[in-house]
Amino acid sequence: MDKYECPCGYVYDPAEGDSEGGIEAGTSFEDLPDDWECPVCGASKDAFEKEE
Repeated sequence: MDKYECPCGYVYDPAEGDSEGGIEAGTSFEDLPDDWECPVCGASKDAFEKEE
């Protein structure tokens, strides 16, 4: 599964999920809720860029 990076530098790693946001490990970025936000800066999901 691909990792996605927020402009603030936070990287969403599907292998880790987002425990603070209630997202279980193994959840792909595409499967995150549309209203999910960066746990560091609060940026919206559409601000993230796929890591190369």
